[in-house]
Amino acid sequence: MSGARNRLGRVTQSIYITSAEGHSGKSSVALGVLDALSRVTPRAGVFRPIARSTAERDYVLEMLLDHDSVDLEYDDCVGVTYDDVRDDADAALARIVERYKAVEAQCDAVVIIGSDYTDVGSPAELAYNARIAANLGAPVLLVLGGRAQQGHSETLGLSVARTPQEVGQIASLAISELQHERAALFAVIANRADADHLDEIVASVRQVVDAAPAAGPAESRTVPVWALPEDRFLIAPSVRGVLRSVEGELIKGDPALLTREVLGVVVAGMSMVNVLPRLKESAVVVIPADRTEVLLAALLANASGTFPSLAGIVLNGGFELPDSIVRLIDGLGSPLPIIATDLGTYDTAVRIMNTRGRLAADSQHRYDTALALFERHVDTELLTRELGVARPSVVTPLMFEYGLVDRARADKRRIVLPEGTDDRVLRAAATVLSRGIADLTILGEPIEVRGRAIELGIDIRDAEVLSPFDAVHVDKFATEYARLRAHKGVTYAQAADTVTDVSYFGTLMVHLGLADGMVSGAAHTTAHTIRPAFEIIKTAPGVSVVSSVFLMALADRVLVYGDCAVIPDPTSEQLADIAVSSAATAEQFGIAPRVAMLSYSTGESGTGADVEKVRAATALVRERAPELLVEGPIQYDAAADAAVARAKMPGSEVAGRATVFVFPDLNTGNNTYKAVQRSAGAVAIGPVLQGLNKPINDLSRGALVDDIVNTIAITAIQAQGSVE
Repeated sequence: MSGARNRLGRVTQSIYITSAEGHSGKSSVALGVLDALSRVTPRAGVFRPIARSTAERDYVLEMLLDHDSVDLEYDDCVGVTYDDVRDDADAALARIVERYKAVEAQCDAVVIIGSDYTDVGSPAELAYNARIAANLGAPVLLVLGGRAQQGHSETLGLSVARTPQEVGQIASLAISELQHERAALFAVIANRADADHLDEIVASVRQVVDAAPAAGPAESRTVPVWALPEDRFLIAPSVRGVLRSVEGELIKGDPALLTREVLGVVVAGMSMVNVLPRLKESAVVVIPADRTEVLLAALLANASGTFPSLAGIVLNGGFELPDSIVRLIDGLGSPLPIIATDLGTYDTAVRIMNTRGRLAADSQHRYDTALALFERHVDTELLTRELGVARPSVVTPLMFEYGLVDRARADKRRIVLPEGTDDRVLRAAATVLSRGIADLTILGEPIEVRGRAIELGIDIRDAEVLSPFDAVHVDKFATEYARLRAHKGVTYAQAADTVTDVSYFGTLMVHLGLADGMVSGAAHTTAHTIRPAFEIIKTAPGVSVVSSVFLMALADRVLVYGDCAVIPDPTSEQLADIAVSSAATAEQFGIAPRVAMLSYSTGESGTGADVEKVRAATALVRERAPELLVEGPIQYDAAADAAVARAKMPGSEVAGRATVFVFPDLNTGNNTYKAVQRSAGAVAIGPVLQGLNKPINDLSRGALVDDIVNTIAITAIQAQGSVE
């Protein structure tokens, strides 16, 4: 595949994603393609040739622009509106090409998302999309709908799976239309397909693709065909979507639960006794606002654990709740969202049933599900290779993070998460599980942890949830802890009390091989997280101290900084240990170690106790690990900048090319990593603990969900090479 050259002289590759009808799930395919491209190219872009209007922002485009790999403005990524096309299709096409070229010039790869459709497929609209693709020089990824709608709504499952033959027929019509407009077919994806007949659907479409006449020499390649199964969560609306549809107001409940998917509607127009048996899992219950006894019954049923877990309640009719009922609801403390609307019962129910899910705009669960489905059923390596996107020499922060995920799931390990009561940890766990990054054990009371996950609308069904008060485990762990700490006079009774602390419990799981690593610290101090590791896991052979590094992802490379979090004022021996451990950590994450032992002096130019400490540490590193490339003492500029290195330390294999920076003390290291993080816009991943027999890693208490996911991936990679 060939493309135009961008302003840096590199060839920009593009792909045009279109479908033959509406509601094919084209946006989830676009997300998967964008995510795949982001793994191999530093500057990905998106473009929407036709947007619905200029008055309301296109949520699909916004969702794709929010992807970490994209750095473009919304207004720059829109071509024209439907009105522009209807007024003058040729002028609109010229405008689309002009605006696309401006985006293309800024990117290495561009995902172009074709127009949407009404509920009925439009051949004329597909033809216009094909015409756009041909004029942009972008090959087409054709998305076929695997389901046929039966009515106006899919929320209640009002659609039926198409047979393989029916999908093949749609493929035949669509491919003919593309060829008529001379658009190059790149690949075909049957989306939302019948999960029981994926192979037959691929075979049916493959037969059509192979029978289609080639448009030219470029079309002699084999066109890939894939099928993605239907997933009800990807089309289900969120509670927030329902709130918008009924023009309602959240009057009670936890706003965080508005992201939960709605899988059904229960209209409670009857007595409490008759409503309760009709409650459904993840349903929204529509209750007239003056039926307060039914409202209270629904809240109690949701909290009881003996009825299905509800997604939310919609009170219709516009009646104010009496103060006494408001006080009673407040006393129950239910987090279940309660929405008030002025609409009548019928209009409320119809609007809810016609509410469509919005990918990623409302739900991380939906976002993760879409990516997981795409990764599982589409050969992303083939896709990017066939598109002609080669891996560059630079490594962006996002590309590095993707590399971590790929390495972690290549050899899955079990990681224990002690903080099962923290919503961030649960959300991260759902992402880790859906993307297949690691197996997880979450500590906490199972009913509480799983109940909260259901409320948040996230899926942790594949995680083991274990109570830290589980009698069998407490006995086993107490016996082992008492044995390990017998020299400190610890008795079994004292040990039994200690091991119910989640940090000790999780660490003992790692120690005894019930988990391969632990990630904690979102709700606990660093000391609370790592103290048990010092007592139980202990240091690896040949290592005297536990230290840490930050993986500093700059715009085009990743550096290793150590120690920035653990040892305040290391001795020469400890500094040497930090250097050797940091080099090993760098190598573990695919970074060729060239170690700079930092000081305020370079080479033999300075003297003083601080410089001598670094000089002695450097000599120890060379003695302990003669294969390592190491230089010290050396100043940061001489270590990082080739021009400075030529002047201050010519001929050095490390100066100007250092990848591992070892700081002389915690004060210098901690301030430097934060300065680089804030001033240079680097992504600081860590701290990553090193030197332990088995991996235990600490989170910042301000950690975001993405930080937790990355740390779990790092811990899993460490576990792949940890000492048994």
